Amino acid sequence: MENKIELIESIGKIVVFLMLLLSIFLFTVKTKNKLSNRLFGIYLLVIAFDLTGLFSNKILEYPNLNILKVSSSLSQLPLFYLYVLSACYTNFRIKKKHSIHASLFILFLLLFKITGFSDQSLMIFEIIGELQFIGYIIIVFIVLKKYKTVYLENYSSTNYVVYKWLFNITAFSCFAHSFVILRWYLSNSTFQGYIVNINVLISIMVLIITIYFVLSALYRPELFTGINMNLKPLTSNSLSELSEKTTPIEDEHLKRLHSFMESDKPYLDFELTLQKLAVQIDISEKNLSLLINRHLNKHFFDFINAYRIEEAKKLLKDTSLNIQQIMYQVGFNSKSSFNTAFKKHTSNTPSSYRKSTT
Repeated sequence: MENKIELIESIGKIVVFLMLLLSIFLFTVKTKNKLSNRLFGIYLLVIAFDLTGLFSNKILEYPNLNILKVSSSLSQLPLFYLYVLSACYTNFRIKKKHSIHASLFILFLLLFKITGFSDQSLMIFEIIGELQFIGYIIIVFIVLKKYKTVYLENYSSTNYVVYKWLFNITAFSCFAHSFVILRWYLSNSTFQGYIVNINVLISIMVLIITIYFVLSALYRPELFTGINMNLKPLTSNSLSELSEKTTPIEDEHLKRLHSFMESDKPYLDFELTLQKLAVQIDISEKNLSLLINRHLNKHFFDFINAYRIEEAKKLLKDTSLNIQQIMYQVGFNSKSSFNTAFKKHTSNTPSSYRKSTT
């Protein structure tokens, strides 16, 4: 038992140190995405403050500080939600209306200050905390779904790591939190002897997630980019604005689009967006998006990648070029994305396709 407690304390110290280190990095690194970094840094500091309880009980000697520590856990999910918004959307800004996300934290801060910690108030706190967790996680997944849809409809870059990063840490948080719920259940049952083991598992998972945070921040700076939050995904209503058959104007637009794609090869620009292409061929963004989604039955992302793969197929016949060179030439900036897209369109990897054609 003592060895397990010592393990939990040691892991807790490492996690808190890493979170403090990453927070300092996020607050000091030079970047255009200061809001996103600062929100994530504050989020990590609040978690680190909460995790000090894993290895120190000295905070109990200061009632007001302990009340702040307990209550601050209700600010973790709101901070994470705001971070998700700021990481997804480059033009997201904190406004007065966002202060509502601090309401539960302030409410329980005042409640505990007035009444202290009672069995009833702590039970209400735990129930509210669980409901808050569920609510914010659902909202975060909705935001991520919208972000992915908007991205595929407006951007051609295959390296949309922001979505993957946010989805992964949200999924990891859900998995880790399931053990917190299990611990709460065991503490109210005849299996209280297993709580220490659950705490060991929780502390190990928190350590793994924290290391993932650190490594991702250090090696993947592109995580801190986003898209314009004013962009909206196409709805079924907007898609229905176009009939199954094209009008003469739409036929002309389709011809112009295909002609421009063949002659100017704009898809070779890995940063090509729907907005850029619309300007280049003098068609409104909305009409171009509807044209591609409705009449070509593709996302902008897939439409552009189809041209990139066809170009890659031609270049793969030239054995003087290696696959990485071809990948960059046709507009991809990630080997894994190139392989995935190529296999999706040809059912072969680039290497297999080259062998079959040379």
